[in-house]
Amino acid sequence: MLNHKQCEAFLAVAETGSFDLAAARLHLTASAVTLRMQSLEKYLGQMLIVRERPCKTTAAGMALLHYLQHSRLLEQNFIQSLTGQTSGDFYQVNIAANADSLATWLLPALQPALTAHRITVHFQVDDQSQTHHLLEAGLVNACVAQESKAMKGCKAQYLGSMTYRFACTPDFAEKYFAQGVHRESLRAAPAIIFNAKDQMHTAKIQQRFGLNPAQYPHFFVPSSCAFIDAVMMGLGYGWLPDYQAVTHIKERTLIEAAPELRLELPLYWHHWNQQSDMLNILSSALLAHAESMMNQPVD
Repeated sequence: MLNHKQCEAFLAVAETGSFDLAAARLHLTASAVTLRMQSLEKYLGQMLIVRERPCKTTAAGMALLHYLQHSRLLEQNFIQSLTGQTSGDFYQVNIAANADSLATWLLPALQPALTAHRITVHFQVDDQSQTHHLLEAGLVNACVAQESKAMKGCKAQYLGSMTYRFACTPDFAEKYFAQGVHRESLRAAPAIIFNAKDQMHTAKIQQRFGLNPAQYPHFFVPSSCAFIDAVMMGLGYGWLPDYQAVTHIKERTLIEAAPELRLELPLYWHHWNQQSDMLNILSSALLAHAESMMNQPVD
């Protein structure tokens, strides 16, 4: 059987990336944390943590980390189902979402229910094609995802569609797209991509123009706010959600360089069939407000 104190030490090291920070979290000495880690590794017969700066989990460590995080979430849900509240008289939920949703429509859609019912949220951010895996792993209570099919034991409810425009500054368009947006112009024009998981961008360019990211210059800008800033600065072109781009396109500080490349991204709210009353309230509020808040047409 796993030793609770040893697992607590491992979890602290894995989540903070440091034995010293883990010790501070647990109010122990770093040597005490090290001893507990060594005992756990000896018991399991596996190295769990690579002692680097920052510390990294091995494959065995990652499996244990997911197990412990899932167990912690189950325990939290069980306690909340009995008491109805967490410390401080607030109810906590864990939600996974894509960065664009979190930066634009999601918080305004949730805010009335969060405030009225004293709910706090721990958000985890990932690409919309990946967030449902966090729900599947038991690391979150619900998620916003591109996947339309519900997992076993879950519901997937349509939220609405986010429209993305192929946008850049007028000067950028004049410099790189004077003859139009085509394969050769895209080979020369720098792109703004969220990160290596940004399949929306890379898949569209691959499908339409037969180009992979190694064949055109690009920035990785893994922040929704910095992403639009980079496009506004003329560093590159990018697909921007209407919710962010509408004002700039109307003012002509940005232009939609290729309307035929417009993208519609449908999003779904995934959650377990059996969930707490508070999550039911949150789900109902989100579904009631999301669609109208997501769609902000430019035209």
